[in-house]
Amino acid sequence: MIERYPTKKIYVGDVAVGGDAPISTQSMTYSNTHDVATTVEQIKRLHFAGADIVRVAVPDMQDALALKSIKEQISLPLIADIHFNYKLALIAAESVDCIRFNPGNISDKGKIREIVKACQERSIPVRIGVNAGSLEKEFDNKYGPTPEAMVASAEYNIKYLEDLGFTDIKVSLKASDVQRTVEAYRMLRPKNNYPFHLGVTEAGTIFHATVKSAIGLGTLLLEGIGDTMRVSITGELEEEIKVAKAILKDSGAMPDGLNIISCPTCGRIEADLVTAVAEIEKRTAHIKTPLDVSVMGCVVNAIGEAAHADVAIAYGKGKGLVMVKGDVVANLDESELVDRFVSEVEEMAAKTEK
Repeated sequence: MIERYPTKKIYVGDVAVGGDAPISTQSMTYSNTHDVATTVEQIKRLHFAGADIVRVAVPDMQDALALKSIKEQISLPLIADIHFNYKLALIAAESVDCIRFNPGNISDKGKIREIVKACQERSIPVRIGVNAGSLEKEFDNKYGPTPEAMVASAEYNIKYLEDLGFTDIKVSLKASDVQRTVEAYRMLRPKNNYPFHLGVTEAGTIFHATVKSAIGLGTLLLEGIGDTMRVSITGELEEEIKVAKAILKDSGAMPDGLNIISCPTCGRIEADLVTAVAEIEKRTAHIKTPLDVSVMGCVVNAIGEAAHADVAIAYGKGKGLVMVKGDVVANLDESELVDRFVSEVEEMAAKTEK
């Protein structure tokens, strides 16, 4: 496991964020929030996709007033996303589990004080959500839309909330490009111990958003930075959670299920590796135990990779080996290898879970 920066643990509903809590994944509905039935349906989709937390937009009073009904129909912790009109946060705080406000468009100290007071009264946290594209004028004019400006905004608002006696805080520093995002989080991390919400904002369609998020969020996670995260995708809700879970798993930040090691396709492969790996993925999708498994298609890398895997197939011409912890347990015809491999994986997962 990657050693994470020590951070304060706060709670968004019943989900712990920061400290020793697992890194949580979240997404945001795209319905008109006042359309309660559609919003609830989207939240339930996210729940079944594996989301830990959900956020909804609250651009007007109609949306704010709908939050109570939405909250009554869902099980995920609910965050209200507030911009421009601080009074919406006061209504939202009566029903939700966290308020996110953007200091770039709610910067008046009196208005922020009212938001904090409403959250204090109900013991719910605040996310200070800094965006490079909507910074306070004083920081934008001084630094431009830079990591320095984002960090200055975050520090200013953190200090103000602390002065009000409020410390149930999490912070995000989002830009639409990877470099500014990573630099801002790196710059702020040593300066306080509040949990960080990670994300590259406005990342684009699924292909580009996946690449940007994998680079940006993956880099930060490898450095021990991050307590909760959203992968922003122009597309279906479930894809955000799917990609976020994959980044957590493949970065090593949150091992979950099988890490399948398989050959790239090349002229040395001596088996139908594409079909074999697809079948293995399907038949082992239910396994949540972290295991390294190897499916190798030629003699060049097969034995070496297999020897270091928990369970492995090393294909040869028409035959192959099944290995467990480096020991050969079967030498079988190609048609029998996947069945034996899956059996060994399931057996090891069951033993590991006990």
